Amino acid sequence: MESQSIVSKGEVKMERLLLGVEAFDFLEKEGIPILKTVLAKDENEAVMTASQIGFPVALKVSSPDIVHKTETGGIRVNLKDEGEVRAAFTEIVRTFTSDHPGQRLEGVVVQKLGKGLELIVGTMTDQQFGPVIMFGLGGIFVEALNDVSFRLIPLEARDAKEIMEDLQVYKILKNPRGEKVNLEAVQNFILQVSCLVDKHPEIREMDLNPIFASPKGVEVCDARIKIG
Repeated sequence: MESQSIVSKGEVKMERLLLGVEAFDFLEKEGIPILKTVLAKDENEAVMTASQIGFPVALKVSSPDIVHKTETGGIRVNLKDEGEVRAAFTEIVRTFTSDHPGQRLEGVVVQKLGKGLELIVGTMTDQQFGPVIMFGLGGIFVEALNDVSFRLIPLEARDAKEIMEDLQVYKILKNPRGEKVNLEAVQNFILQVSCLVDKHPEIREMDLNPIFASPKGVEVCDARIKIG
């Protein structure tokens, strides 16, 4: 069966960025595991959603004009009850409207709180070699430690295993003293992303960071997808 493009035929030549809920909707439809994420338009909706997801939760500003939410003060984490969610929602909206006049505010994302080791999986399109996948430590460790590895897409199972083994942190992942990581789930996730980009060549770049890896598996916490 021929895969359905992310964009309509009239939009394929236009560059477009999928962020937040829009990116998550696409990933979820493609079978990529994500943290439970729901967009709330007001604080009552945020409280109701948080109760359904289960505390603790994280709140994030949702705007098509904002790529890096941490730089805008648009994230609050480890919210344990209704009162903390209401206060965080109000503060996020107030800060955004005050600091970013004229920029669009869609609402505030309510998200299950991620747990585990933070990893990153990214893809890009090289003019000479085509699609490339990058894997490594994620979150705040990306720039600090620069422990990443690259392979050409599409990957075979052995490629996904090797891209993991290239990392300096792999010995820690394989023989942890603290919380364990399901390495098989991480390897399968890397293969999933490779298959996704191979299936959708209109994806020019993708940044999945952080990804939380735990004994239970892997879940995407944040996503940015450039298409066109």
